[in-house]
Amino acid sequence: MGWTFRRQAGSHMILTKPGSIASLSIPDHRELAPGTLRKLIRLAGVSVEQFRSALA
Repeated sequence: MGWTFRRQAGSHMILTKPGSIASLSIPDHRELAPGTLRKLIRLAGVSVEQFRSALA
């Protein structure tokens, strides 16, 4: 989806995307709370369906 790992800050991975002013701070945990995952998907600018199809 165009996001690239840039660095790690503590227990969070920082991802950036060319052309995007935002960066994503992803917790480096085994599991994420459903609300946290949904917010990260929204911040990435994709729908839940697009996210699911990217995993398949």
